[in-house]
Amino acid sequence: MADLHELGAVEAARRIRAGGLSPVDLLMACLKRIEAVDPVVKAWVHLDREAAVRVAEQREVEARAQRLLGALHGVPLALKDIFDAAGLPTTAGAGPFAHRRPAHDATSVARLRAAGGIVLGKVTTTAFAFLDPSPTRNPWNPEHTPGGSSSGPAAAVAARMAPLALGSQTVGSVLRPAAYCGVVGFKPSHGRISAAGVVPLAWSLDHVGIFARTVEDCALALGLLAGFDVADPLSSSAAPDDYLAAVAHPVAPRLGILRWLVERATSEMATHVEAVARAFRSAGALVSDVEPPPSCARIHEAGNTVARAEAAAYHAPLFEKHANEYPPKIREAIQQGRTIPAVD
Repeated sequence: MADLHELGAVEAARRIRAGGLSPVDLLMACLKRIEAVDPVVKAWVHLDREAAVRVAEQREVEARAQRLLGALHGVPLALKDIFDAAGLPTTAGAGPFAHRRPAHDATSVARLRAAGGIVLGKVTTTAFAFLDPSPTRNPWNPEHTPGGSSSGPAAAVAARMAPLALGSQTVGSVLRPAAYCGVVGFKPSHGRISAAGVVPLAWSLDHVGIFARTVEDCALALGLLAGFDVADPLSSSAAPDDYLAAVAHPVAPRLGILRWLVERATSEMATHVEAVARAFRSAGALVSDVEPPPSCARIHEAGNTVARAEAAAYHAPLFEKHANEYPPKIREAIQQGRTIPAVD
């Protein structure tokens, strides 16, 4: 059982389906790993140990009877602490939500549970998924940040505490921590995964994303999560694709290098970027320098305006009474958002 925490979601699910892996053994391996490394990494804010063990025991009974619920049967997963899960706290990493305990699952959580996934608990987020940092450390070097805002999901997957995690991105909050922690982060098109039951930063910019060990693991999760949700009017009505099949038949990606950013980096980082670019070219990728159009700066500015205005709108009732409980960076953003007229 010593190496079970190393399994990715696809491989773990395959072994469970084949009868070669006990969901209880897999869960206990993850719990043991959490006990060993989380005192340093600090990714978990609420570990639902007893409930997870009960569910794993039920998944094991079902597996033995060949009554598998779905493609994630018996696979543990972690949730960024902005995703509602029935009966668990959703604090969003900030004092004003300290006692919030929703009665229902977020749509994304419900879909993964319906496929047999086991919720281990909640992992950290920066406060309200903005810029005030969480206590989580980078598993590869505790002196470094794991990135944010989905710091807990990236760190938990990188440290082998869970094979799969849900996170979110408004600007870079999936891709950045995934890169910092050396895991696969997938940010789909807006609305591809329902955001119902997820505490928003800016609802028109927020994306539900996936953290995993491999692209195949992300494809498996996306196939379960994608699809229109009546509870989220911004969710996409386009039919989901067969993402696992697409992974099995890859095409050469087109990758762009922002040269001006590389020139600002340390020599060590620039050397590493060039080495990675060469490796991608050798593997068949199309790699070239790109220069963003001037409109990108205007888009970035508009995005900041929208994010602050929507954050102010969402938090308005609570902010009136509890502004002092908000950490400084999100408090400043909300205050700025309150000054933006709707016509802007």
